[in-house]
Amino acid sequence: MEKQNHALATVLMMAAIESAKQGMAQGQSPFGCAISVGGQIISVSHNRVVQDTDITAHAEINAIREACQKVTNIFLTDAIVASTCEPCPMCMAALHWARVKEVYYGASISDAAQAGFNELQLSAADLVKQGQSSVILIPDFMKKECTELFDLWVSSAQKQVY
Repeated sequence: MEKQNHALATVLMMAAIESAKQGMAQGQSPFGCAISVGGQIISVSHNRVVQDTDITAHAEINAIREACQKVTNIFLTDAIVASTCEPCPMCMAALHWARVKEVYYGASISDAAQAGFNELQLSAADLVKQGQSSVILIPDFMKKECTELFDLWVSSAQKQVY
């Protein structure tokens, strides 16, 4: 089962990275997220904070909303999630409340802060531990590919820091 989840997480992360790149091409920030339930990808999204004039329109939140609509349930029990960056406290709380099983992420909150984002320095792992969440975190997954998104974004003339 673990190898199967790892293979699925690779496919999910590639979709999340591609979505982040599509978002950046539209003037958005370098974050993407993909969600799978029952081995099927049900949601892929990127940040739309600037586009939607909504500070909560993070990739994970957008992907959770879409996934919940598709399964017609507020819970995404047993969902596998891939996020290009470590979930911020808001996104980690939403992933917990949606009852996802596993979250694979590439870049860290520190990587996002180095790229200029106004990050709260509270790790997803600390939130999971302090909140006694059952969400399993798998950090540094495809980290190189995910941190390269920040390099692309930093060099972009379209970038908007928030």
